[in-house]
Amino acid sequence: MRLKLGALAVGTAVILVVGGAAAQQARLAAPPMGPAGPAPGYLGAAVPDTYAVLPPAPTPGDPRDLADRAIYRATRAYENQPRWPMAQNDANSAGIVKDLACALGVELTPKTAPRTLALIAKVGPDASRVTNRPKDIYKRPRPYLRDEGAICLPRDPALAASPDYPSGHNTWSWAVGLIMAELAPDRAAPILIRARAFGENRLVCGVHSLSAVEAGRDNGAILVAALHGNAQFRSDLDAARAEVAAARQAGPAPDPAACAKDAELMARNPY
Repeated sequence: MRLKLGALAVGTAVILVVGGAAAQQARLAAPPMGPAGPAPGYLGAAVPDTYAVLPPAPTPGDPRDLADRAIYRATRAYENQPRWPMAQNDANSAGIVKDLACALGVELTPKTAPRTLALIAKVGPDASRVTNRPKDIYKRPRPYLRDEGAICLPRDPALAASPDYPSGHNTWSWAVGLIMAELAPDRAAPILIRARAFGENRLVCGVHSLSAVEAGRDNGAILVAALHGNAQFRSDLDAARAEVAAARQAGPAPDPAACAKDAELMARNPY
């Protein structure tokens, strides 16, 4: 099973601001289909070959593989801790913009930031493409398929069939985090902290290894670098920048208590 973050599926969920465990099934949503096939995103077939750039996936028994397995077993202790529900929430890849509200200082909505949400949605197919090629080549099994332990999601066949390396969730969250940091550079640090936590929660959840999470972060960065070579992306980014500035000025700010709770969870290294 290949990771699919289509513009319509992701964009619709982003625009509806779907969040929480009820939206977990959106994590493998299918891309939109039209007369010409899947939506092209910004780059289409011109996405960079991240398989050629990323470090190779660990192989059974090598030092990185042994570290991945040890960290998976150790992090199963999160099952009864507050970070577990946060990891369940973050399984909804389409909720990333809503989840960045505390970091940004405002929750973006279809009314206040339609062009920003459209930009994020359009990145979805490109994120899928840069993830699927290395996944399909390495076919690294997810950690819970090799070692015992609870995971924060149902053990459905679609999840098991989607390989571990690199993490598509972290490719997506880091790409979105980098883009949002450009739109609000004075909030870059908290935005990237939350984007990092979004990816690391896949480790907490038990559905990705540490090496896959780290590779996903690299993968997202490679994608954003390539996006900057696209004139339409740059134009949309300029429009989104003005839109986000206006939304931040208009407010309202997210709930301080909820933001403080999330900040406390993210301050602790999960591994």
